Amino acid sequence: MKRRNGIVAGLGVLVLLAAGVAWRQWPVRVETAQPTRGPAIEAVYATGTVEPTVMVPVAPRAGGRLVAIDAEEGQQVKRGQVLARIESNDLDQTIQEMRAREQLARAQFERTRSLVEQRFVAPAELDRTRSELQMAQAAARRAQVQRDYNQLVAPADGIVLRRDGEAGQFVPAGQAVFILACCAPLRVTAEVDEEDIARVLIGQTVTMRSDALPHRLYEGTVAEITPKGDPISRSYRVRIRLADAPPIDAGPMRSGMTMDANLIVSRREGALLLPNRAIKGDAVWLLAKGRLHRRPVVKGTVGAERTEVVSGLADGETVVLSPTDALRDGRRARGIPATIDLPFQAALARR
Repeated sequence: MKRRNGIVAGLGVLVLLAAGVAWRQWPVRVETAQPTRGPAIEAVYATGTVEPTVMVPVAPRAGGRLVAIDAEEGQQVKRGQVLARIESNDLDQTIQEMRAREQLARAQFERTRSLVEQRFVAPAELDRTRSELQMAQAAARRAQVQRDYNQLVAPADGIVLRRDGEAGQFVPAGQAVFILACCAPLRVTAEVDEEDIARVLIGQTVTMRSDALPHRLYEGTVAEITPKGDPISRSYRVRIRLADAPPIDAGPMRSGMTMDANLIVSRREGALLLPNRAIKGDAVWLLAKGRLHRRPVVKGTVGAERTEVVSGLADGETVVLSPTDALRDGRRARGIPATIDLPFQAALARR
């Protein structure tokens, strides 16, 4: 009986050993891809906002209650056009009083001039009445100007971007009721991290995309860089001039849209590119003739989704994607080609 049990145990060990050998020889399934050729672009990434080149706030100089709104958002307006009116009953009464005083001063002046011509009064009296008339006229004009301030008028031709106010609402002095955009083209204002601003130069090419318009790419150039950064966000403001910039009221691009901007630092055409997940450390795993091989590579520009391989890899070689620590050199494997759909930033790299 003991001998039979020993035989059975020995057979079990042999089965386990055979299973282990078979498992090691069984091909592991790996996801694979081949390197591609394309532009390796080193770029500074930033997020920006589409805005008009010229924006003009329209605010009252004195606080008051809005009694009428004569312009709406999106409306084209002309210079001098009344956009809103503020309550001005007190000023209306003041203007009537000033005009009455002006009429009285004018009558006194005309009467005094007639008396001076007839030599019934001294010429100095004419000078006094003339001065009183001028003061009355100035007071009437000042009251008229103050009432005119209660009419919000367009300072230039443009389009109403925003209206913050309703009839009956009290508006403090200096609070913008309207934001107008003049007829200048749109631009993009981006915030660039202080670590990258040294690589941004005037005239640099910029490629942009908006989530609102995912199938369109926009080109531009760096037009301005603010000399002082924001110490809180640690960023610098960069103005980007759009190539063929549309007017503010035409085209799918609209003011306020968020843009992903890549400020191009360098560009190399025909570079060998790999998905980032194919590179582990400074090496890749290759699948050749059904077996795995680890190979060191030298990386160039590293992008959001792809990395440039400077040396260590050739066209047409099959690379394992997302290699694990369980892979061993020389182990048998079966590749499953992957479909790689890279987003916009894949071809635009940032160190």
